[in-house]
Amino acid sequence: MGRQTDKEKRQAGFGATMRAVFWSFFGVRKRKDYEHDAAHLNPIHLIVAALIGVLIFIGILVLVVHIAVAKA
Repeated sequence: MGRQTDKEKRQAGFGATMRAVFWSFFGVRKRKDYEHDAAHLNPIHLIVAALIGVLIFIGILVLVVHIAVAKA
């Protein structure tokens, strides 16, 4: 058995990446989970998932502000 390459170590799917980003927004991560994510998440998936998360967050904020202003 040889050493694993970076590509072989990073086997988490996009769903796992989205889950990790979701929990990161709340700041609720165990050290064990963080270390697992750092070893297995694909950096490209992580960037895309973070951008999607930010867009969803901004969309929710805009919707809440729109509703609050409409009722005032």
